Amino acid sequence: MIDLTEIQPPGVDRFPVRQPMPPAQFDALSRDILALKQQLNAVILAHNYQVPEIQDVADFVGDSLGLSQQAAKTSAKVIVFCGVHFMAETAKILNPNKVVVLPDRDAGCSLEASCPADKLKAFQATNPKFYTVAYINCSAEVKALSDVICTSGNAVKIVKAAPPDRDLLFVPDENLGSWVMEQTGRPMNLWRGNCYVHVEWTHASISRIRQQYPDAPLVAHPECTQAVRMLADEICSTEKMVTYCRQSPARAIIIATEAGMLHRLQKESPEKVFIPAPTENCRCNECRFMKLNTLEKLYDCMFNLEPRVELDPEIMRRARLPIERMLEISARPIEAAAGR
Repeated sequence: MIDLTEIQPPGVDRFPVRQPMPPAQFDALSRDILALKQQLNAVILAHNYQVPEIQDVADFVGDSLGLSQQAAKTSAKVIVFCGVHFMAETAKILNPNKVVVLPDRDAGCSLEASCPADKLKAFQATNPKFYTVAYINCSAEVKALSDVICTSGNAVKIVKAAPPDRDLLFVPDENLGSWVMEQTGRPMNLWRGNCYVHVEWTHASISRIRQQYPDAPLVAHPECTQAVRMLADEICSTEKMVTYCRQSPARAIIIATEAGMLHRLQKESPEKVFIPAPTENCRCNECRFMKLNTLEKLYDCMFNLEPRVELDPEIMRRARLPIERMLEISARPIEAAAGR
């Protein structure tokens, strides 16, 4: 393990890391959670941005695509989704006959909130040739209005597979959409939405950290603005960050995504140092929605099987089609996916 003080200038505090629960409390709660999981025949899915103690008791930790795939193939009777609400909705859509619970019903998403279904439907009506590609960070109602879903990990592949004779509408993340246009050359109409966490990073704040650590590559999520992406050595989804960081020869790597990702990266590559990219106002950037979930709430939602995710059957039926289309395209070889 490399000590961060080895590469930090004198007089600079160590980068803040969310303090873990006291071992005795964590051990007791985690044992109770694992016992409940066996009793319920449950599977615990956790997004990479969850607090470390939740990641550590999960059966699967991953990004939106990986979690969607796990939700689609699970044999468990109960899906416990540790993430935000739209993710649990996706699990319910793919598993309509299973019980889906999440620790905190108020765990939302600024991207989901930026694209109400009624406004999207009204805009779609202005152009019958629209082919709507919806980032998975959206409500079930928006998914039901879409032609195909994508994640940050497969968005380029999904857009390349879009019909060439249609006008592409990409919702709701304008930053991910602009990056996909750069990668594919496909013009798209971009919905004006963004992730409030990823737009906190600025060209100036990233330039400063790069100057401070000139030998550390910068890995950025495509939800970051173009001004930040242009400074990055690698732009990728959280899942691809794991592979990049594992394979990189660098001993220190700057990470521009939500701070929960650092826990998984440190577990995957314990010999390396991961530096959270600072914003103008703080040294570490966390999503207040992701952090609503706690280990205590995780236990409570499993014990009570509440709050549950319930959706209108017709919405689920319509929303399932573009999700399944995404999963089918994602499973194709790259050559076969293009142009279809």
